[in-house]
Amino acid sequence: MIVLDPTDESRPAARTVGPRPDDLTGRTVGLLDIAKPRGEVFLDRLAELLVERGVTVRRYAKPTFTRPLPADQRAEIAAECDVVIEALAD
Repeated sequence: MIVLDPTDESRPAARTVGPRPDDLTGRTVGLLDIAKPRGEVFLDRLAELLVERGVTVRRYAKPTFTRPLPADQRAEIAAECDVVIEALAD
C-alpha cells in the first residue's frame, strides 16, 4: 500500500501517532474547523454530543483551509487540549 502525504512539505517529517485515550471523561477536546464549507455544522453537532457526556470542549478555526495551521495556533491547541478532532467537509 502506498500512502501519500498531502502536505506541502518537500520532505515530510517523520511522525508517529500518539496514543488514544480509552475514555474522554475529564479531558478537554479541541474541535478544529479547517475553514471548509459546512465543517462548522459537523463540529456544532459533535460539540453538543460531547458536552452532553460531560466533556469539556474548546473550539478553534484555521484562518483558511489553503494553508497549514499557524505554529502559534498549533501550540495553543496543544497546550489547552488532550484530544483534537479536525472537521473536513464540503
